[in-house]
Amino acid sequence: MTHHAAGTGPGPVTDHAGRPLRALNPFDAARDADAVPAAAAPGEAPGARRPRGGFWSRPVVRVVGGAVLPLLLLGVWHAVTTGGLVPPYQLPTPLSVWDAALDLVARGQLQTHVAISVQRVLVGFVVGAAAGLVLGSLVGLSRAADVLLAPLLGGVRAVPSLAWVPLLILWLKIGEESKVTLIAIGAFFPVYTTVAAALRHVDPHLVEAGRAFGLRGVRLLQTVQLPAVLPSVLSGLRLALAQAWLFLVAAELIASSMGLGFLLNDSQQNGRVDRILLAIVLLALLGKLSDSLVALGERALLRRYA
Repeated sequence: MTHHAAGTGPGPVTDHAGRPLRALNPFDAARDADAVPAAAAPGEAPGARRPRGGFWSRPVVRVVGGAVLPLLLLGVWHAVTTGGLVPPYQLPTPLSVWDAALDLVARGQLQTHVAISVQRVLVGFVVGAAAGLVLGSLVGLSRAADVLLAPLLGGVRAVPSLAWVPLLILWLKIGEESKVTLIAIGAFFPVYTTVAAALRHVDPHLVEAGRAFGLRGVRLLQTVQLPAVLPSVLSGLRLALAQAWLFLVAAELIASSMGLGFLLNDSQQNGRVDRILLAIVLLALLGKLSDSLVALGERALLRRYA
């Protein structure tokens, strides 16, 4: 029997009865091949969907696997310092750092350092991320805003964090405002950059569909465009939080008397290497903890909206 293509436009190749010819429709064949379930493992129901990632995607494996290298590094640190390969004034033992932490806790200082630094990071992160979301949306959606604002913000982004310190002291004095502003500057640019770039590449058909339902302006942004770029926005928020912790140390150089940045700088001036390492370890732990909390929220939002 002779077979013909139905119509001249794009589409599946069919016979006289309108049935698709699988031999001439490779995409259909590939899709059907993907739809065939793999052979069931012993004890597994036929056709059951297996979790992607296998062994390495299990939560317990991820937690244990993530702790392997830090524990290995801690063991190497202990071996190097207790074996006398490095003098204590250059690298104290892990036990010395732990003793320094207990001493500061007994004095009631470590809790205050941590609480003040966390407060500064959170406030600066919220302010900077909110500003980045607003300006990123404006630049990503408006060609005029892109032309007028993007070059200026691109230049400001290249300014190092410490370059802002004398100017902020001059403008905002040495209070909390100058410290929070510097952290907000650090948190602003990752959100601004990712949101602006993502909104420029939103599917125009999706936007037209939203407009067909009567959505305009802010409602269109909230209902269609931001959910479409949600993965990029959440990635930008995680980068902004990490940048806020990076800017914290520079912010606490502005005449601070408390905070982990102050502890780091004060310990350097007093030659307390054990406290320097303690401050570094605490910054790493707090940064990772805050990133993990944001990652949990990211997964929940992606499951709901993406």
